[in-house]
Amino acid sequence: MASLRFLTVLLIHICLFVSFSSAEDPNVFYQFEVSYITASPLGVPQQVIAINGNFPGPTINATTNNNVIVNVRNKLDENLLMTWAGIQQRRSSWQDGVLGTNCPIPPKWNWTYNFQVKDQIGSFFYFPSLNMQRASGGFGGFIINNRAVISIPFANPDGDITILIGDWYTKNHTALRKMLDDGKDLGMPDGVLINGKGPYQYNTTLVPDGIDYETLEVHPGKTYRLRVHNVGVSTTLNFRIQNHNLLLAESEGSYTVQQNYTSLDIHNASSDYYIVASARFVNESNWKRVTGVGILHYTNSKGKAAGPLPAGPQDEYDKTYSMNQARSIRWNVSASGARPNPQGSFRYGSINVTDVYVLKNKPPVMINGKRRTTLSGISFKNPSTPIRLADWFKVKNAYKLDFPARPLTGAPKLETSVINATFRGFIEIILQNNDTKMQSYHVDGYAFFVVGMDYGEWTENSRGTYNKWDGIARSTVQVYPGAWSAILISLDNVGIWNIRAENLDSWYLGQETYMRVVNPEANNKTELPIPDNALYCGALNKLQKPQDISSATSIATNGSKLFFALLMIIYAFVSLFP
Repeated sequence: MASLRFLTVLLIHICLFVSFSSAEDPNVFYQFEVSYITASPLGVPQQVIAINGNFPGPTINATTNNNVIVNVRNKLDENLLMTWAGIQQRRSSWQDGVLGTNCPIPPKWNWTYNFQVKDQIGSFFYFPSLNMQRASGGFGGFIINNRAVISIPFANPDGDITILIGDWYTKNHTALRKMLDDGKDLGMPDGVLINGKGPYQYNTTLVPDGIDYETLEVHPGKTYRLRVHNVGVSTTLNFRIQNHNLLLAESEGSYTVQQNYTSLDIHNASSDYYIVASARFVNESNWKRVTGVGILHYTNSKGKAAGPLPAGPQDEYDKTYSMNQARSIRWNVSASGARPNPQGSFRYGSINVTDVYVLKNKPPVMINGKRRTTLSGISFKNPSTPIRLADWFKVKNAYKLDFPARPLTGAPKLETSVINATFRGFIEIILQNNDTKMQSYHVDGYAFFVVGMDYGEWTENSRGTYNKWDGIARSTVQVYPGAWSAILISLDNVGIWNIRAENLDSWYLGQETYMRVVNPEANNKTELPIPDNALYCGALNKLQKPQDISSATSIATNGSKLFFALLMIIYAFVSLFP
């Protein structure tokens, strides 16, 4: 499916899944030390962001309804926030890790995230959300397994492999950020990485000696689950494996109607085979060196991968193939498992829409002498006091609750303008891409229903083309150049939720907003209270004390461990007296 940044699970049967954890522990603990290291993924030494000294970072492995506790130590020289793309943070936008809800973690400070992966399954990823940092790394996979009592809608795979693909620059994020601040485009990336590694030397002219490449070892006759994530800056990638078909089984937490594909856009073996991630919708001759190549190695392989790389779709200027592939991906409505909006999952087409927003993006514009990107004529200005904190403490004038339902017709504006969403409403959002490049958009806090997409301008009559039964439920959707995509969201999750362009350059330059979803009858059933270890900044900076971080972190982490230890003692005691 042609999509930037969406997370896909592919089942690949070898003709000739991390194995699921039992996850009986309701708490999953991780310690993240985020720092710079020097690496050379494309043969050029550069500064990258590592977690616990590794690039990419570790895969978080949890099970539905686990509590995930991640203590983050910021050893960068700038502020940090980690966000968990696709994790819905039910009742707890406090843990979302974006500037609209959280104050950043200062250098040399700790902060502990503590959230439940409530009623979710699937394949996701995490990354640093501030200031283009993802362009230097700091990302990793995030798996939520089914509980043991819930079966998966396919035979248990023999192995489970996370694959992180993405375009890559040999300049680090601070240099890329400066280019954008100076009004420049980022230009063509220097390559594509697979799991943080450069390309296999399939071509001695394009790929120099000494590049470390990814090798995935598999056994003949086995079936493997591949969780493929596009974690790059802005390039749509096509993923394929030489001489193999891919069976799409899940996308961003939703099981799909299973179909075979020779390749997918993301946004007894006689030899090894190429694994390829190549750029889409670009001039192939100019972008040949921007191709990620790894190796699928069979344990009984008798030779190296050979021949030309398997060809990707040839629709650089005609994107019909890609859109048709996207439309072909449907939700498996008969599969068991955690679902978004369970009460409305099978009848979303008959739910009354309460609000309609058309969000239109255009090529960058000049606002106050600076090059900016916009949604509906507004370039988002991040507030000094996060919106959720401003609400909690009743800080005035921190933002404006006036984001327009239709694009502005006048001059573009730089504003902290937020959508006033209706709690328990059913919102329709049309994403209109009037730019010349591919875009994808992400919504925090929810899985939404992708009900339609087409070329041209969206009109009221476009609703006649909507899929009202089995549109896939996702948290990211692609929008083709000169086209629109329509999504429906059941607003049952209280909080402040980010809507953003997933292209890092577009996001950094202002292509985002937030939805404010508030229960007028405030209670702990619809939203958890502010966490004890909350960070304070902006107008609330005076509330922050240096010792708050260490003490709150200690309480959050040690308290959870103590609770678990008590449970184990009780369990052991009860076991003595059957």
